[in-house]
Amino acid sequence: MLKEKLEKLKEKAINELTQVKDSNSFSLLEIHILGRKGELAELVKQLPTVPVKERPEVGALSNEIKRELLKCFEEKKKDFNVSNTTVSDIDITLPGIRHAKGSLHPVTWAIEELERIFTRLGFVRVRYNEVEWDYYAFEALNMPKDHPARDEWETFFLTDHEVGPLGKIVLTPHTSSGQVREMEKYSKTGEPIRMMNISKCYRRQIDISHTPMFHQFEGLVVDKDVTMTQLLGTLDYFAKEFFGSERKVRLRPYHFRFTEPSFEVDITCALCLGKGCSYCKDGWTELGGAGMVHTNVLKAGGYDAKHYSGFAFGFGVERCYLMKNNLNIGDLRQLYSNDIRFLKQF
Repeated sequence: MLKEKLEKLKEKAINELTQVKDSNSFSLLEIHILGRKGELAELVKQLPTVPVKERPEVGALSNEIKRELLKCFEEKKKDFNVSNTTVSDIDITLPGIRHAKGSLHPVTWAIEELERIFTRLGFVRVRYNEVEWDYYAFEALNMPKDHPARDEWETFFLTDHEVGPLGKIVLTPHTSSGQVREMEKYSKTGEPIRMMNISKCYRRQIDISHTPMFHQFEGLVVDKDVTMTQLLGTLDYFAKEFFGSERKVRLRPYHFRFTEPSFEVDITCALCLGKGCSYCKDGWTELGGAGMVHTNVLKAGGYDAKHYSGFAFGFGVERCYLMKNNLNIGDLRQLYSNDIRFLKQF
């Protein structure tokens, strides 16, 4: 009978356990008795063959015996916790084990390089929310209610109803939302601003040159007599420092609600050097947008547009990094693929 077999196994296991003298024998016995294919497991498999009336009693017995044996083995295990290795067994002249060293993610490298470049121009690094109010993300940036960027197909909305005077809650779609926040801090004293905001942003886009989560770096300068020439000089300095003097930059007139005049900034593609490829299509790749801060945005930030002016620019960190020379990364999504073979190259 199965009941008798279980009792005999318990007695046998306890007897053999008392005779174990070393950790190796203990491990072998533990596997033999309590392992997935051990003697106890094989007996439990026979439970369906027991008459239905006796089955609950035998099942309870098997569980009780298993608990008792587990307790016995745990107690015996304490006898082998102390290592048998002596000082004479250790060769202190052998080299130590080198632990594998990690490295920073390529996007982190890019962020640190960007910070160094703009710090030399006097920009101060700040960071604003990854979750933002509709007001700072759109309203304060001169975007009307029906602007396409405020559509659910473009922006991640966290609520579907109005929340107080600042509107809905969104995942920050661009670092430009930090512009008015920064101006609100200094407008009362009229202090000039030279801000660099590097943060995560979120949009409903994913393809060869977009990911739903990405990083942007935003530049904002507000002061008296700020000119377009100063903006062009800043962008030219950035391009030469980050990409190299041989790369070409072009400006295309564009329409942004928060700058006027506005334009997009392109650079010759690093993959095809301006010839055209699957990534850039026509030899140029867009880095981001720039322009003179719109008077309505200055007013939203508390600055008098009659006496103050400013410029702003916003670029994607990942997209800029992919355009560095000799990287040859043809798909922005690779940066977040978690492929160790890819990441080990950096």
